[in-house]
Amino acid sequence: MTLRVHPHTPRVAVPCRCTLGEEATWDARSGTLTWVDVETPTIWRYHPASGETQTFPQDEKLGFALLTRDPDTVLAGFESGVALLHLASGRRDPLVTPDDHCSGNRLNSGHVGPDGALYFSTMDDAEAEPTGTFHRWHGGRLDAFGGGVAVSNGPVVTPDGSRIYTADTAEGIIRAHSVDEDRIGPPRPFAIFESAWGKPDGLTVDAAGYLWVCHYGGSRITRFDPAGGIERILPVPTALVTKCAFGGPDLTTLYVTTALRGRDPTVDPMGGHLFAVETGIQGLPAAIYRDA
Repeated sequence: MTLRVHPHTPRVAVPCRCTLGEEATWDARSGTLTWVDVETPTIWRYHPASGETQTFPQDEKLGFALLTRDPDTVLAGFESGVALLHLASGRRDPLVTPDDHCSGNRLNSGHVGPDGALYFSTMDDAEAEPTGTFHRWHGGRLDAFGGGVAVSNGPVVTPDGSRIYTADTAEGIIRAHSVDEDRIGPPRPFAIFESAWGKPDGLTVDAAGYLWVCHYGGSRITRFDPAGGIERILPVPTALVTKCAFGGPDLTTLYVTTALRGRDPTVDPMGGHLFAVETGIQGLPAAIYRDA
């Protein structure tokens, strides 16, 4: 089978040089993109129409900053737990810390599902022990599922809410969970990465239900169909590709975060920047957390 390669090359949208850029989220209300630098703890916000950026430095590692009803308040996944973070004042209102949150773990990826619930993952900050798991937080209830991973990414939920994808990054496996009402089923393998592909990192789902997966160490993004087949690959001009999200007025621009950590910037000069590429494929508007 001939592998289909996306015809457009991502361009640098913001030369931010993040140590570990992650968790891009488009806010259609303001026409802005928010993402985080996990290891130089900062929330970034970019307004493509004006080209302006804002930064909100933090004093603790954070894995995600998601939308709430208040555009100036984000649902933030800090090393210590989930909190509502008021960007202007810096005030945090803690929400939940997982009961199984071991010493040495931190929160990593986060996603608001179509049900308004928060889906998030925890992982070993040293990326060695399988102490990470996945969670759903909604209506004051915290449920864990699909645990036993050292480096977690996802979860993301399909548009109809019937399936959840998770990534066991260290083992190179993407798994799928069926959802029946509020019950999340056991994990089953969806895609297994070959060694030359790098590792599966950030995930996003488009409006057609196809899964886009960033390759950490693989310089690419792959679009998988719902059966697990490869629909296309999208080369990215840097090695550590971490997360992608659809944005723009018609949700067809794919924004891509990357990382610089451990890389020589003279060898990988694009590492850590935010990229953008036109896809001709429509994404989904980012859901707004509804427990806030």
